[in-house]
Amino acid sequence: MGAELAQRALNFVQAFVPIFFAVDAIGVLPLFIGLTEGIAPADRRRVIRQSLITAFLVAVGFVVLGKSVFRLMGIQISDFMVAGGVLLFAIALMDMVSERQYSHRAVTTMGAVPLGTPLIIGPATLTMAIILADVYGLAETLLAIVANIAIAGAVFLSADPITRLLGQPGSRAVSKVANIILAAIAVMMIRRGLPELVAFIKG
Repeated sequence: MGAELAQRALNFVQAFVPIFFAVDAIGVLPLFIGLTEGIAPADRRRVIRQSLITAFLVAVGFVVLGKSVFRLMGIQISDFMVAGGVLLFAIALMDMVSERQYSHRAVTTMGAVPLGTPLIIGPATLTMAIILADVYGLAETLLAIVANIAIAGAVFLSADPITRLLGQPGSRAVSKVANIILAAIAVMMIRRGLPELVAFIKG
């Protein structure tokens, strides 16, 4: 019994580490600050809750049902990457063009998209989670996902003191840089997804 628990704990750690780097909550924090710049603290906490719930539901649903459902529907990972990239690029472009109006208009949904998915849980994390579930076990992988989503929530909650430290000019600067990074991530997702999509169409 003790050996089995030790093995399951080891499996959890081995699943946790790659998911931790794939989620990259620290790297997403500047994007979170930029997207929520100027939003009231209560709304920001609501966005955090929405993003964590969305990330959890998408990840669990994808790991448990993803391979079967998407195989049935003919959906490929590359489809997710291209669609997610287009969506992220549109969000970044709208935010840059319309200043902060888009953020205010999307405060009720930005926790789901783009924060919950594809920023916290994106195509790369979903693909990795499916592979890890086959290697280390479904329960251990799901627990690792939940732990990493909780860490992302803790990191996002630290955004309030960071924003107060930056002040309005600093937050505005972070917001602009975040939009550029968001657009670059979008282009990267499209760039990685298109070759696989083209190869699938030709095949």
